[in-house]
Order: sequence, then C-alpha cells, then structure tokens
Amino acid sequence: MDFALAAAAFGVGVVVGLTGMGGGALMTPVLVLFFGVPPLTAVSSDLVASAVMKPVGAAVHLRRGTVHLKLVGWLCLGSIPAAFAGVLIARSLGDGEDVQQIIQRALGIALLIAAAGLTVRAYIRLAERARKRDGLLPPLPQGRPRVSARPLPTVLVGVIGGLVVGMTSVGSGSLVIIALMALYPGLKASELVGTDLLQAVPLVASAALGHLLFGDFQLDLTVSMLVGCVPGVWLGARISSRAPGGLIRRALAFVLLASALKLLGVPNAETGAVLAGTALIAPPLWMLIRRRHGFPLLARRSRGGEPSDDPADQVREQAGGNRR
Repeated sequence: MDFALAAAAFGVGVVVGLTGMGGGALMTPVLVLFFGVPPLTAVSSDLVASAVMKPVGAAVHLRRGTVHLKLVGWLCLGSIPAAFAGVLIARSLGDGEDVQQIIQRALGIALLIAAAGLTVRAYIRLAERARKRDGLLPPLPQGRPRVSARPLPTVLVGVIGGLVVGMTSVGSGSLVIIALMALYPGLKASELVGTDLLQAVPLVASAALGHLLFGDFQLDLTVSMLVGCVPGVWLGARISSRAPGGLIRRALAFVLLASALKLLGVPNAETGAVLAGTALIAPPLWMLIRRRHGFPLLARRSRGGEPSDDPADQVREQAGGNRR
C-alpha cells in the first residue's frame, strides 16, 4: 500500500465530508499531477473507489427522506448507459500516450466546468435568498417539496453527466447538481443533494464497471485511496457543522482551477498569473455582488446562533438539520 497516497486521499476525504463534493474532481488530478499516475489509470481507479463509497451517503439520505425518487429514475435512464458509453469512447480514442493525453485534456476541461459550477451555484443561492427576502418568491414549503418531473431535459442531463463521468470521473457530485438546481428551483437544498447522491450510485457503478472491463484499473491504487478516503470523509462530516462551508467551497473552486490549468498544459508562469489575478479579483467582486443584493459584505453568524447568510453554509446547515 502507498501510504503517501493514502494520506493524500485522507485530505481529499476530509474535503468531501465538509462540502459534499470534490471527490473525483480532486482525487483524479492529485493522482495525475502529484503521483504520476497515467490519466486513464487514475480515472479507472478513482471511479471504482467512488463506487464503493457512494452508497453509504445515499443510504443516509434515503433514511432521511431527502431523495426525489422519480427524478433519480429519469436521471439514471440517461446516465447509466451514457457512463458505460463514456468508457468505450475513451478507449476508442486509441492506446498509449495519445489516449492518455486526450483523457488528461478532457479532465482539465471538466475541472474548469466544475469550478465554474461551484461559482454559479453560490450565486444562484444568493440571488434566490434576495428574491425571497424581497417577497418576489414564495417561501419553500416546510414539508417534502412537490415538483413535477420534466422527463426529457432530466434524461438529457443524465446523458451528459454520464458521458463526462465515464471519461473523466468528474461530474457526479458537481456538474449534475448544478443542472438540477436550474431545472428544479423549488427543491430544498437537502433534497437536491440527496437526489444527486443517489443517482450517482448507479451512474458511478456503471462507469466503474466499464473501466474494470475496458479501462486501466489498478487494485493497489484503489485500496490506498479507500484506506485514506473513508476515515477522511467520516472526519470531515463530523466537523462540518463548525466549518465555514462557503469559504471551503471557494477554496475548492480555486484548487480545481489550478488543477485544470496544469492538466491543460498551461505553463507555470501563466498559471501563476491566472491564479494570482483570481485571488485578487474574486473576493472583492463577490463582496460587491453581495452588497448589490443587499447582504453584508461578509457572511457571518449572529450571537443568537442564527444561520449564516452564506448560501453554501445554508446548504450544509439545512442538510445537517435533517440529520438532527
């Protein structure tokens, strides 16, 4: 077993436990960039590890009743065959350096989309809260949200998500949930997370099966990842009630951007310039956006223990409330 890899997987697991996302989006580039694992091997091993871990979280959400089973069914109708097809597409691109280079580029693009998705998700939540505060939106019902399934666009989301996951291992916990937010704005945050997590179980299992048959799976890599990730996820979930979820998600988006640039072959000087510019511009820009919507420049918790006005923290707190 590779103890350095297990330690890295533990760190990734903590982030996943804190934020509910970032597993494939972090673990796969860590394998490629820091451990020199070929991209296809990294994708294959990460998906098999995810297939082992995903059902645990999904079972919790099923017990809490925070899963919209009809949406899960429509998503899986598109995602399960598409995930398997994504593996076949990756293998059909060729062997050796050519296919590894293509997978690495595809992974970089997927990470860019995931980083953008985190930003869009935070903005949608902020705008939604402002509209509710101003009386432009009715409050969400206190019970189970009632939404009407939209089969065609939901299946299409499953197809696109399945293809991306099958080729890159990224997307089951970051890309699909953004599409669900856009299609079903009436869903509670906890049900969005629960629905996305449950549909990811057969999605990731299908992609993992494809990689076991046609990919480049390595058992020793997967064992090392599981040894680190499982306790990391547990620890992250335990401390999530005290951690500033919004700050962690913004840091995660920054890490995803850095990983994407390196996977896309951007030189170090240009990568540093982009990251430095992002670090300088993003915080004051976000403060201006908050101010424009009538919120304090910095999210904060009141002395009486009222929820934070940070949308990302609300997602975590609402899910945590269901646990209680």
